[in-house]
Amino acid sequence: MYSALLSDPEVAALLDDAAQARAMVRVERALAVAEGRLGVIEPGVATAIEQRLSNFEPGLVGLARGTAEAGVPVPALVAQLRVAVGGEAAGFLHWGATSQDIVDTALILQLREALVLLEGRLAALTAALARLADAHRATVAVARTRFQQAVPTTFGLKAAAWLAPLLRHRARLAGLRSRLLVVQFGGAAGNLSALGAQGVAVMEALAAELDLDCPALPWHAQRDTLAELASWLALVTGSLGKLGLDLLLLAQSEVAEVREARGGGSSTMPQKANPVLSEALVTLARRNATLLAGMYQAMPHALERDGAAWQLEWAILPDMIETTGAALAHAGELARTLVVDPARARAVLDAALDLPLAEAVSFALAEHVPRARAQELVKQAAREATASGRQLLEVLAARVDAKIDWEQIRAEAEHPACNDALIDRVLAEAATAAGETKRK
Repeated sequence: MYSALLSDPEVAALLDDAAQARAMVRVERALAVAEGRLGVIEPGVATAIEQRLSNFEPGLVGLARGTAEAGVPVPALVAQLRVAVGGEAAGFLHWGATSQDIVDTALILQLREALVLLEGRLAALTAALARLADAHRATVAVARTRFQQAVPTTFGLKAAAWLAPLLRHRARLAGLRSRLLVVQFGGAAGNLSALGAQGVAVMEALAAELDLDCPALPWHAQRDTLAELASWLALVTGSLGKLGLDLLLLAQSEVAEVREARGGGSSTMPQKANPVLSEALVTLARRNATLLAGMYQAMPHALERDGAAWQLEWAILPDMIETTGAALAHAGELARTLVVDPARARAVLDAALDLPLAEAVSFALAEHVPRARAQELVKQAAREATASGRQLLEVLAARVDAKIDWEQIRAEAEHPACNDALIDRVLAEAATAAGETKRK
């Protein structure tokens, strides 16, 4: 019931049992081709393996049963593959490999596809947020710090603040790919012993056949890149969770500066339009933050192979990827369809008795009296404004003899001088990122 909200079918399809089984078969085929090319096994045998497995679909029930028995699906898979290959060639299948080589390299193939999907959604989201920031660069709103009204700002700058970390995540992904998308091939204990002097050549040939990079040595027990991926996933959903939380606060009935285009209904209150997608972003962020600890628990990988740590990754990492896919899908819809109410934002500011202008007027007063005295005068005026319901500027004008253009202060505070420059800086980064994506 919850998968449509808290998971993602497209991402799930790249990570499910069938996808993993296909990826493992692809690795076994590629290994045979690589070894045939190097003469480790007869070229004709390699061709037979590659051809007879070209359309092979493993039996998932058998793989599940085999995993329960062996703690890993590869022995059951190899048994199925040898039946499919048949004859003398079957004996040369999986030559020099170990189960972890097949599972880990298959995982990398799946991750490569999943990251393409996630990156595409992230690119679309950053473009939508860039449009939102640009469209509302002059939409006056109240900035809030520690849940209290602070100073005037613009909704465009809020959107730019949602956008900026996502641009950094796109840059982080580029660096992560080079470390993550590498082949895993080390044989029984990571020293390629079964292949003798040709072990490294086979590792490099397998990487080339799968269009993966080749590491300096097998990474059986080195799980840092998978933990790095998990960290990146949690960073992305964490930033989206901040976006969702901001929208939840701004969409409250008493604030109502924004609303979701299609709010969720209540079973008993006809008037409700709940911010369902914003809520989901916060939930998904907290979910990934919780799961991330498990991926770090899996990093202490004992000796040359640790089944317990390895299985923990299987239980956690796919969930984190699906969670990120769901968060990006929801955030993309929000960014495209969010309803911003400039008139309501203006009304909220107007109802604030000019108190968000306190910082600006204290600096203006500091040109006439010492800074500490200026702040004290404004504090006193703020207390009087709050108690009486009068506007802060009105109270100050009656209290202060200095010649100050109070309305000019209001105008300048409501349109911060650096507002457009700050938004433009973020939009320039977004344009650069979009250009790099097109070149790819």
